[in-house]
Amino acid sequence: MKVTGAALPFLPLCRRLLPSRLAGLSVALLKATALEIAILAGHLLLYPSGIAQERRTTPALPAQDTAQLPTETKPPVVLLHGFIDNRSVFVLLRRSLAQHGRHQVESLNYSPLTCDIRTAAELLGRHIEGICERTGSSQVDIVGHSLGGLIARYYVQRLGGDLRVRTLVTLGTPHSGTRVVPLANAHPIVRQMRPGSPVLDELARPAPGCRTHFVSFWSDLDHLMDPLETACIDHPDLMAQNVRVSGIGHLALPVHPAVATGIRQALDTARTGAEAAAQADGLTVA
Repeated sequence: MKVTGAALPFLPLCRRLLPSRLAGLSVALLKATALEIAILAGHLLLYPSGIAQERRTTPALPAQDTAQLPTETKPPVVLLHGFIDNRSVFVLLRRSLAQHGRHQVESLNYSPLTCDIRTAAELLGRHIEGICERTGSSQVDIVGHSLGGLIARYYVQRLGGDLRVRTLVTLGTPHSGTRVVPLANAHPIVRQMRPGSPVLDELARPAPGCRTHFVSFWSDLDHLMDPLETACIDHPDLMAQNVRVSGIGHLALPVHPAVATGIRQALDTARTGAEAAAQADGLTVA
């Protein structure tokens, strides 16, 4: 991984000072931290470009290739960013999706001043209705990073969004709540992401007949998930597949090309509930 080159001088020291097993973990953590810092620096540069909402247009359909057999039309993809972020976090993922046939991709910015997951979910619902009206599609796919995944899940489970959302992919989303950074509890939306919050209690309620297929990518080096497994979906009524990602942290999930490949596969593969529950996938990117 090229961006982790800055960490290489420290690796021999880690191996000498720590037991082999612990050293291996520390080396992986060092690499992931270096990658997180590099991504954060790049994202800070891109952040201003994503502050404004993107223009809403109906994209022209790609030219038909008569040499190819007709394929099933893919639904639009909605990208939903995390806490105190904006659509610029999806620049690379969006490019990857477009290069592989996803020509209708839209991002929704919700305000950093948003104080209620429920309100943001209602906004998402209106946005999706607008997309369906413009594109003529009856369903969409959603990719949500961190808090964005929780907002999308609330829309699907509590606001009837399973009629509109075919597949929901979440990246480092605290489905069971995270205990990280207690001082952040001053923000009401952070309190809603704590274990046992009323919002999470709502999501734990029965959801019989939910039509949406869930795919949750969670990282074993995600510094914002405490415990790490909180980014997994564990609900008896949901068609859910949890994908463990090894070797990267929270910020890298919507950026890393290997994760982008996994996301494309999740969006392009239809699974039944039994297949999704039985499959235990893993993705090593370091």
